[in-house]
This record gives sequence, C-alpha cells and structure tokens, in this order.
Amino acid sequence: MINSGDTAFMLIATAMVMLMTPGLALFYGGLVRTKNVLGTMMQSFACLGLVSVIWVLYGYSLSFGPDIGGIIGNLQWLGLRGVGLEPGPYSDTIPHLLFVAFQLMFAILTPALITGAFAERMKFSAFLAFTLLWSTFVYFPLCHWVWGGGWLGNMGTMDFAGGTVIHINSGVAALVAALIIGKRKGWRREVFLPHNLPMTMLGAGLLWFGWFGFNAGSALSAGESATLAFFTTQIATGAAALSWILAEWRFRGKPTTLGVVSGALAGLVAITPAAGFVGPMSAILIGLVAGVLCYIAVLVKEKIGYDDSLDVVGIHGIGGVWGALATGLFASAAFGGINGLFFGNPHQFFVQFVAVLAAIIFSFIMTVVILKGIDLTIGLRVTTEEEIQGLDLTQHNETGYGLKL
Repeated sequence: MINSGDTAFMLIATAMVMLMTPGLALFYGGLVRTKNVLGTMMQSFACLGLVSVIWVLYGYSLSFGPDIGGIIGNLQWLGLRGVGLEPGPYSDTIPHLLFVAFQLMFAILTPALITGAFAERMKFSAFLAFTLLWSTFVYFPLCHWVWGGGWLGNMGTMDFAGGTVIHINSGVAALVAALIIGKRKGWRREVFLPHNLPMTMLGAGLLWFGWFGFNAGSALSAGESATLAFFTTQIATGAAALSWILAEWRFRGKPTTLGVVSGALAGLVAITPAAGFVGPMSAILIGLVAGVLCYIAVLVKEKIGYDDSLDVVGIHGIGGVWGALATGLFASAAFGGINGLFFGNPHQFFVQFVAVLAAIIFSFIMTVVILKGIDLTIGLRVTTEEEIQGLDLTQHNETGYGLKL
C-alpha cells in the first residue's frame, strides 16, 4: 500500500534534489569571470529542461525498465506508458511516478556537473547536443547497470546514492571534455579569478542542503536507513571541509573560503555511495581522507596541465572513486549493508573496484566518441573572438551585471 509518510518524505527529498541544480548554477557561476556568469548558469538550467523531456520520452524506461541482458532497460515504459500512481517495482510504499520524479533529478544534475570542466568556452548548441547524447548513451545505460537490474547491480555493487552512476561518471566525462575541447585562451598566462565567491558559497550551501534529499531520499522511505544516510552525510561533509582547509593552510599558508566549500563538496561526493551502509566513525574517516585527497588532486591538475576550469575531475572524479572504494572498505552489516574489507569481507572491495573500473572505461570511451562526433559536425568551441568577448554576450546576448565588476 502507498504510505503517506514515505510519500511525503520522498516528495520533499525530490524537491531538495531539484534545488541542487540551481545551487550548482550559483556555485559554478560565482567561480567564472563576469563575462561568463550567465552562460555558465544557463547550462545548468538548460539541463532542467532538456533532461526532463527525454527522461519522460525514453530515459526512465532505458534506465529502470525491465532488463535486457544486464545492459539496458527495454522500452516498456516509453513515454511513461503504464507508469502511474500505484506502487512501482522499486518501492511498494510510494507511487511509481514519484520514484520516476526522484530519479529524474539525479539524471538532471549529472550532466550539469560536467559543465564545470569546459566552462567559458563551449558553444551552447554543442552543449545541448552533448547533454542529449551523453545522457542517452552514457548516463542511462550506467544507471541501469547499477540500479536498474543491470550487471553491476547483480554482481553486488553497493552504490547508495550515486558514487559510480553520478560522480565517477561525470568526473571522467569532465576529464575527456577538458582534454578534447582544450584550454581557455590565456590559461596560465592570465590570472582567472572567481568573480563572486559569496555566490559560490551560497551555491555550496544549497548543494549541502539538497544533498540530504539526495542521500537520505535514496532510502526511498522515512526510516532507519534514511536517518543513517542523513547523519553520515553531515559528518563526512564537515570532516572533509575541515581536512581540506587544514591541508590548504599547511601547503599555501592560509585557509580560504573557496577551500572550505570545495572540501565540503568533496565530502558530499565521497559519502554518497556509502551513506546508508557505514557508521558515523567510518563516515568521519571517509570525509577526512576525501578532503585531503581531492585537494591533492586539484594541485596535481596544475602539474599535469589540463584545464578543468572548476575542478570537476579533482572533486567529483577522485572523490567519487574514493567513495566507491571506501564503501567496499567500511560497509558494515550492522548498518544495513554488506560487510566490507575492514569487517571481514574482502570480496566486496573487489566488487567495488570492478564497478569503478567499469564506470571509468565506459564513460571515457563513450564521451570521447560523443565529443569527437559533435566536433566534426557542429563544432564544440566558440571562436577566439567570442571567447574573449564572453559567452554571456556571444551565446545569449545578455550581461550578468549592469555595472562592470
């Protein structure tokens, strides 16, 4: 039977996850230069429109429809035919349509995360084509592999709220995009400073708030599992924010506001796959490692020399890999999961490693194919003149501020 308490909880969680995409727009928008603030935020908001439509048309059916060979869902729910207000196959206490809505918000956020890697230089038309193709051929299949009855889920992969499906997936795609699209004009010759860090901090706060819906909502009911995920989300995030600024303080002499919000985001990413499977002390350890590890990854980016504009690879890619592997280390049957390596079950760590490797390889290859195809047809990048002038004017004929900042 439909449970009104679970339904109310999931309606709120779904709305909270939706808020994360506008929060991401603010987070990314504050980090770019003034001339690109609207173009950057527009990409996140465009995902809210485009992905919503294709999710209804075929995305949900490919992701969660009855399985075909462990690879993809069939088209039984094409156009949401047969999906209504009765309980569905993934929860017997909330309407099927509510589960569709909740998972839609994940599908929207994931391609929006990638935009930080190519901020300030991709054509808007190319972005729309990329989002359509990447969601269809990368996100929907990988989602099915892990959550929709596919081979990774059947193998025993533990991913409570999206470490492989969302963060590793988007982080790898971000790396490919940064490499294929190339560096921003003037990168390493000019200083590219965030134009509005208070905006970024506001966006980070909205992301942190929404993440409680993201993780706790993945329990699909208002009960013990949601409570655990809610609490572990908070403490891992706090631990990562602390460890990032301590590392920054040690290596650069001063802790920064950008550092604390980046650390918080790293903690949110890392705890996502483990949130409902680990205890509080394990969550603190996952967060502490995530803050330092992702900070080092951002520093390494400077040494390697690829222009990931807003550190999507270092935070989401590396944080997602750590979180997925940490799930295989710290998961405990005492908290509703399967024991991991540190609780006597090394096989679970192997399963998590296979899932991480599969997500990396699949996302990398498919993203290369998609971006190369777009580049050969409509082109990926704005012209040099358009990039110098800024995306706000050249792509949208707008300016973010009446006064020049």
